[in-house]
Amino acid sequence: MLVAALDRTYRATHFHKPVHMSSSKEHGQEEQPLNWNARLKIAIGSARGLAYLHHDCSPAIVHRNIKSSNILLDASLEPHVSDFGLAKFLVDDESHVREDATEKITKREKTAFYDEYLHSGQVTAKSDVYSFGVLLLELVTGKRPTDASFVMKGLHIVGWMNTLMGENRLEEIVDRNCDNMDVESVEAILDIASMCTSAEPEKRPTMKRVLQMLEEVMSPCPSDFYESHSE
Repeated sequence: MLVAALDRTYRATHFHKPVHMSSSKEHGQEEQPLNWNARLKIAIGSARGLAYLHHDCSPAIVHRNIKSSNILLDASLEPHVSDFGLAKFLVDDESHVREDATEKITKREKTAFYDEYLHSGQVTAKSDVYSFGVLLLELVTGKRPTDASFVMKGLHIVGWMNTLMGENRLEEIVDRNCDNMDVESVEAILDIASMCTSAEPEKRPTMKRVLQMLEEVMSPCPSDFYESHSE
């Protein structure tokens, strides 16, 4: 598994606010905001880790706690999926995790899969996909999932993104401190995040497909993403 055992790490939780979406200070230097290429690198590396857990491990593993603070970055900004304290093996032909009826969900466990667990008593790989979609939104916006700017309006980061996208207000979504953003790739990433955070788990893509789409965005021609997705 991709548990990071690193002498030197940077936590993605430092990226929650735009001013902290940055590389670390060294030798008195000021923090520099991460540019768009660095954020894409974090996105695709994190997706690769999750795809490994879901599709290459036997039995497959559901992480159940994917969030920015559990993605560790090394000195080269290579992401490593960490904290497997809540991870479970996928079991039976339905590919879901069944919890013991006496198991209690603590505040620490109230991540993206929480509502699905309460509704069905099950957590699937698609719960990790939802969490990854939220991570993508954090990378694009530089905001926490519960940032006060939209929580005060009764929204969370997914509802806020859907509202602004529906009103074609892209410029209000992106982190203004992020350099080298191009509209085409940002829109592609937001489309992937939207698919990952669909309210209907069966409509979410697999992590294998998410990784493929991200690789297409990283290709020399991001429009390849739209061509392949329309097929």
